[in-house]
Amino acid sequence: MTIKTEMLKTLKKQKCLDNIQLLDNKKKIAADWFANLRDEICASFEKIENNRSSKKKNINFNKKKWERNGGGGGTISVMKGNVFEKVGVNISTVHGEFSKEFRGQIPGAEENGKFWASGISVVSHMCNPFVPAAHMNTRLLVTGEGDKKKIWFGGGGDLTPIFEDKKASKLFHKNFKSSCDKYNSNYYPNFKNWCDEYFYLPHRQEARGIGGIFFDYLNSNNWNDDFSFVQDIGKTFLSSYLEIIKSRIEHKFSQNDREEQLVRRGRYVEFNLLYDRGTIFGLKTGGNTEAVLMSLPPKVSWI
Repeated sequence: MTIKTEMLKTLKKQKCLDNIQLLDNKKKIAADWFANLRDEICASFEKIENNRSSKKKNINFNKKKWERNGGGGGTISVMKGNVFEKVGVNISTVHGEFSKEFRGQIPGAEENGKFWASGISVVSHMCNPFVPAAHMNTRLLVTGEGDKKKIWFGGGGDLTPIFEDKKASKLFHKNFKSSCDKYNSNYYPNFKNWCDEYFYLPHRQEARGIGGIFFDYLNSNNWNDDFSFVQDIGKTFLSSYLEIIKSRIEHKFSQNDREEQLVRRGRYVEFNLLYDRGTIFGLKTGGNTEAVLMSLPPKVSWI
């Protein structure tokens, strides 16, 4: 073996090690962000709950850690109060191998099923029927090995009013559009349409709510920009939803309004159990069942 060949092998090995270290750094940065965002969201929601609740003070999120048998784990954070009937803010970082039946559905996992995933998921069901339910999640996924390794972001946020609420819809979409436009003028129209198509119940022939944005497989070849975009989505969701909650929290409602809320929640349950990719991903990868089903409302009716 010549000295030149040996040097090339050494450089290739070093580049591989550098790439692994760089990817590990990205994973840690993303996982830390999801945890910090969780803390900010929980603190903001607790403040609203305890400032507005007249029945009981010091209502906080109950946090429970869990471990995944195949690798990794997460924390379930749930609060039940007089403003938030049930709100969950979960984070997880898991790794391992997809089942042979499932790996063909995930880019980069077709051959060996190896994956790493970290993310945050927020679902809020409110006591007042005139405050919309809301959902947001963002995540980073890495699949495969070596040259076939793939890395991308996914997520989005959507709003589900019980009754028509044009002002909330306008605010929610306007703010998401502003965040998207900072990065790519095609993001908002593409991600909005994706959300409208995704959060749809074919068996009901109706949308789950008024939409928002939804994206997956986001890799623009500029990780810093993509990560910054994902951060903006989380912050935009929080600021928008807080404004919506605060402006509607005192709205008077009747028992009929409450009954309609429970029926509409049934649509939410149907979508999450039949079509939601996050639910399917969590259950198929051995995730914590309680965490996966956190999105389900505490009370619901069907007629």
